[in-house]
Amino acid sequence: MAITLDEVRMNTGDKLTASVIDEFRRQNFILNNILFDDTVLPASNGAALSYSYFRIVSRPTAAFRAIGSEYTPSNATKKKVTVDLKAFGGAFEIDRMLASAGGFVNEVDVQAHQMISAAQTLFNNALINGDTSEDSKAFDGLDKALTGSSTEYNKSGTAVDLTDSGIDTNYKKFLDMLDEFILSLDGRPSAILGNTRLIARLRACARRAGSFNQTVDDFGRQAIAYDGIPLVDMGDASEDTPIIETSSNITSLYAVRLGLDGLHAVSMNGQSPIRVWMPNFETAGAVKRGEVEMTAAIALKSTRSAGVFRNIKV
Repeated sequence: MAITLDEVRMNTGDKLTASVIDEFRRQNFILNNILFDDTVLPASNGAALSYSYFRIVSRPTAAFRAIGSEYTPSNATKKKVTVDLKAFGGAFEIDRMLASAGGFVNEVDVQAHQMISAAQTLFNNALINGDTSEDSKAFDGLDKALTGSSTEYNKSGTAVDLTDSGIDTNYKKFLDMLDEFILSLDGRPSAILGNTRLIARLRACARRAGSFNQTVDDFGRQAIAYDGIPLVDMGDASEDTPIIETSSNITSLYAVRLGLDGLHAVSMNGQSPIRVWMPNFETAGAVKRGEVEMTAAIALKSTRSAGVFRNIKV
């Protein structure tokens, strides 16, 4: 079964959880649009929450045959991938003095909102940069999955210069390459992902070519698109480090097709992937704790459902 966070929100009977889910959706394009395959059950020993699937690595080829002859077999290449659901989020603490001073509701709201923001930022970072060989508590992301794949575009090519001095000269070439990159995927992307500077440069290129669009998202806000494909700023992992990093002014751009046969999330069977525990000031103890947690992972069913465009100079 596949479910979106909006459907999870509508099905929960807890208004607090529903409002927290809405915060995750409001702050994050991917989480608002990705499907969750909520089928994961604990293993028999209860030690792991695993989801196994086959990832299509390459497609078979079709051919004509002569009468009386056989086809040469050509199979899709696939590999088995297993991902474990991971819990991520955080805790915050509030002194009961804030409640008696009349600041309780506001302080809880502020701290919960900031923790939600931190959790969805961590999801974005893992979606791109996650690597279980470096952090076993995380899940593998797109950079690891796409390195060396058929949709790793312009890996060893000359960097396309979109800096102030190069954009007017190179924007047509860049958009031609972008279209070629998009067409290498197995369907129209659901989104194009980049860092703040690259998304700004892509917007500038699209305006020059007349391919810049604006749409309205689920929360009534203006959203930007290239040829109808949403442009998503993945944000910063920390104060001055973008999630999609830039090194020596060189960065990358990702495109993803969301769906159960493409890129999707996985979660536990019958449970909301997002849970919240608010401070309880009705019991003894001066400092009360609140927590926000998400339990999920991502699955990429086909490497051609996502791609990465390397060597873009911004």
